[in-house]
Amino acid sequence: SPPLFLPFPSVRRALPALSKELLLSCGFLLCKGLVGRMDLVSVHLPSSPRLFSFLSLAWGFVADVDVESEKYRQVGPARFTVGTLVRLASLRIYRGKLAYLPQEADGQNQTLSLNLCPSSLPRRPVDSPGHMFHNSCNSNNSLRGRTKESVVPACTHLKGPPDSLLPPLDQPVPSNWVVVPEEDFVLMLAMYQSHLAEDLLAAPEATLDDGLIHLFYVRAGISRTALLRLFLSMEKGRHMSNNCPHLVYAKVRALRLEPHSPKGVITVDGEVVEYGPIQAQVHKGLARLITG
Repeated sequence: SPPLFLPFPSVRRALPALSKELLLSCGFLLCKGLVGRMDLVSVHLPSSPRLFSFLSLAWGFVADVDVESEKYRQVGPARFTVGTLVRLASLRIYRGKLAYLPQEADGQNQTLSLNLCPSSLPRRPVDSPGHMFHNSCNSNNSLRGRTKESVVPACTHLKGPPDSLLPPLDQPVPSNWVVVPEEDFVLMLAMYQSHLAEDLLAAPEATLDDGLIHLFYVRAGISRTALLRLFLSMEKGRHMSNNCPHLVYAKVRALRLEPHSPKGVITVDGEVVEYGPIQAQVHKGLARLITG
């Protein structure tokens, strides 16, 4: 049987606070040995092997607060509140292209036609002003109307499940993807679990193995007051009932983000990753989790 272990504070996203009672409870769950399924999301970056993510992918305001609030760690969980207020005082706008495969497009009519990976394709450096990723969010409209669409896999030589919904980063997204018309954003947050933090119910409809990425993005033009109200509502999972016209929510199977702003932060599970084009696909129930 596989080894069982208890996480410690370094796993700060999964366990916001450790206590004796919590450790005893976790130990009891390990002894019971009940196993559940949890989705994992494979994440592709321009120059790195794919990552597997269990919690979130963030760009813009959320990622900024997460990283910049590290300096306030001594105040405990309140550091996120402090970081939010600091970032609200100098709100940033980020330019980029966002595209996603909606839940309704099941992707089962897609086939893998070529054994290619981004690393095998010629391309210019990422920091080149004319690099090939810049417009690859544009949907391949020449394929529109076909009943069966051939998709080049993002990478097929890696171990693990194939990312059959993702073309290489330098290729256009398929025609059944939605390309967001706006290019100015305050934030983009992709969630696969319900809670972003212990007191932040970001995706109330998310479950461990629903096979979905819960995508939120906030368009530019939102006021500081409205954005603050949005995050205060998120503590109880009520942000969707605010009817904020700048907030958009979609359930998706895959997504691609191409930042155009020269500077910014992208985080995966709260950790900073390479800044540049990024895409992801959910794999339903790929991980096993000890549950109560």
